Amino acid sequence: MGADAADAADAADGANAADGANAADGANAADAAGEQPIAGIPDDVGSDVGTNLRSAIAALPDTPGVYLFKDGEDRVIYVGKAKRLRRRVAQYVQGRGGHSTFTSRIAREAATVEGIETGSEVEALLVEQRLVKDLQPRLNVRLKDDKEFPLLAISREVFPRVYCTRERDLPETDYVGPFTSAKDLYRAYNFLMRVFRFRACDLDLREDDPGRANFRPCLNWHIKRCSAPCTTRIDAAGYGADIKALRAFLSGRGRAPVVKELNGRMREAASDLRFEDAARLRDQIRALERLSERGSLRDYDDGAAPAVDHVAGLERLREALDLPAPPRIIEGIDIAHLQGSFVVASCVRFVGGVPDKDGYRRFKVQGVDGDPGNNDFAAMREIVGRRLRRLRDEGRPLPDLLLIDGGAGQVASAMAACAAEGVEPACLVGLAKREETIVRSDGTEVRLPRRDPGLRMLMYVRDEAHRFCRRYYHLLQRKALKGTP
Repeated sequence: MGADAADAADAADGANAADGANAADGANAADAAGEQPIAGIPDDVGSDVGTNLRSAIAALPDTPGVYLFKDGEDRVIYVGKAKRLRRRVAQYVQGRGGHSTFTSRIAREAATVEGIETGSEVEALLVEQRLVKDLQPRLNVRLKDDKEFPLLAISREVFPRVYCTRERDLPETDYVGPFTSAKDLYRAYNFLMRVFRFRACDLDLREDDPGRANFRPCLNWHIKRCSAPCTTRIDAAGYGADIKALRAFLSGRGRAPVVKELNGRMREAASDLRFEDAARLRDQIRALERLSERGSLRDYDDGAAPAVDHVAGLERLREALDLPAPPRIIEGIDIAHLQGSFVVASCVRFVGGVPDKDGYRRFKVQGVDGDPGNNDFAAMREIVGRRLRRLRDEGRPLPDLLLIDGGAGQVASAMAACAAEGVEPACLVGLAKREETIVRSDGTEVRLPRRDPGLRMLMYVRDEAHRFCRRYYHLLQRKALKGTP
């Protein structure tokens, strides 16, 4: 249940280009040839780096963007993206050894570098893939030719699907890419789904299908990841306009024209008294505008909800766990830490099988005398006790089902907390990850098929608690690395 510390490091930018070396801070010392220091360049930049390149690096902003290395004839030889342009580009030419052959080749052949500033790392990713496609830099040759790099696909259906793929010959499909990093693409995809709310399912949808009037949307509609074209909540024209806006954003020309177009549609919807459409467009605009504050790809690890019928899932849980009724309120609790450091916990709340974000809570584990230590069981006991005590003291209803991330040991710790507080939810179970086994409060086990809707419902709650917990863990870790309180 400990969080993965590897996410604390920034992912290297571009295929073959990452060498993992960090640029040192401080003023640039004069090199052996007697060159004068250039402000903004780390002091370990190699002395064989030309003055033009050194000056160009110093002029780069320390913001998200795309960099273009050029040779002596001003031809672009390599394009990459960066979360912090100056720091990333300086890594190519720093004086310490250990560079890969590919990185050394770029540093050797580059005469200068140009930067294109973007508003966020998400936009930098899109600009990078467009420039590689348009400019065809010779050192990006692997990205151009290797068929294993992922792409973003948009089908040409009445209600187009949007998905990630490595297949390049699908019929009636448009592609964006390729992208250097599958992880970065999936993170960008998660952001795009939040904004443009396209469908990821493989349903065969037709606007004239009478079944759409009675179709029940999946969880992605409830968590605002899809506009539910499987129902009559949106027509082909409205959905098509969202896809058009998506294509415009993917072109890499930035947010401004997309936001302008969405604003026009929002005003038109409001004047026509289509207030639900206007609210949806308002949310899209806000999400795009927030990119300046929350534009790191790492902020978008959480993707679409699993394909599960939440109504069927709740009914199946009633049967499997011998409950008097389908659980209306489900809460899930998870613990995250790194060998006893940054010990945190999360509690997520689902109502009617749908995430209730207003009910999400996060905790710092206090432990004994302020030292949480490396003890998952003690941490689980503390957090379950704190959560139930708060609900009891405020007179709020207990969850119908309390889900613990873990097996028999974590469940026993949670039950000890219930006994200590004199409070016990109607049903408390654990979900052991390896076999996805449901562990009851008395230690007995329930095994359901992997595709069982009840198990998939529990897995979704557990995974959402895990995601929310990891986000808090990484927030505290980044603050500690930056030295902020």
